Amino acid sequence: MLDPRLCRSFLAVAETRSFTVAARRLGVGQPTVSQHVRRLERDAGGLLFDRDTHTVELTARGQAMLGFAQTVVDTEERAQRHFRGAELRGRVRFGVSEDFALGELPEILQRLRRSHPLVDVELTVELSDVLAQRLRAGQLDLVLGKRRPGAHHGRLLRREPLVWIGSAATVLEPGRPVPLVQYPMPSITRQLAVEVLERAGLEWRAACQTSSLTGLRAAAAAGLGVTLHARSLIPADLTELAGLPEPGDIEFVLLARESLAGPAAALAEFVVERVGR
Repeated sequence: MLDPRLCRSFLAVAETRSFTVAARRLGVGQPTVSQHVRRLERDAGGLLFDRDTHTVELTARGQAMLGFAQTVVDTEERAQRHFRGAELRGRVRFGVSEDFALGELPEILQRLRRSHPLVDVELTVELSDVLAQRLRAGQLDLVLGKRRPGAHHGRLLRREPLVWIGSAATVLEPGRPVPLVQYPMPSITRQLAVEVLERAGLEWRAACQTSSLTGLRAAAAAGLGVTLHARSLIPADLTELAGLPEPGDIEFVLLARESLAGPAAALAEFVVERVGR
């Protein structure tokens, strides 16, 4: 029988592709995670990861281990819930910024469903500032969103660079206004894009405005213009572009009502584990 502790460490490394990040997520030291993986490799009869100083990748044996390890972890969690006699149930109203909808969000919801199958989710995907307003109005329980560096609302999950993105075929002509593909106001990245260009003395024009990430991707992929995006969340069909002013950073935050309990607290834990670094 596989040890659930070893499986948790293995799954964390497989998801983050980093022993250091996996250790922070699990709240243990990196040597502990490395030891757990080595023990699981002994049980599995071979290497689960190809690793060097820069990369960590699953081997074929590691790919096969993913399903078995997840089953072990899920079974342990189901057993704990059964014998505690306290199956979590209820509804959580969760607001998520557009940027996360195709990235971290599915993994967060999968984890919630595996651990708490009786919890229902009312999901709202919107701009971060709109979600924050709805949270303050009591319409949401939890928000995963963005904020400008220097702002103080919410719990900081991580900070990372913003980059200019567009189609690989995008050509920015010198001396002509920079074409922007934008979310509507009050989009944080829209505000930052305009501020960065104007500080650099560059003219810009609103080449396309769209209220959805799908629309933004389509317009940028078609070469209508460029937009700002967090580097880790760049859609697969777009690419980072050079030649424009450095746009700075963005912060990912978790906002919640004054006290968290039940389904909202459980979901918040999974958000922190997945997005926090």
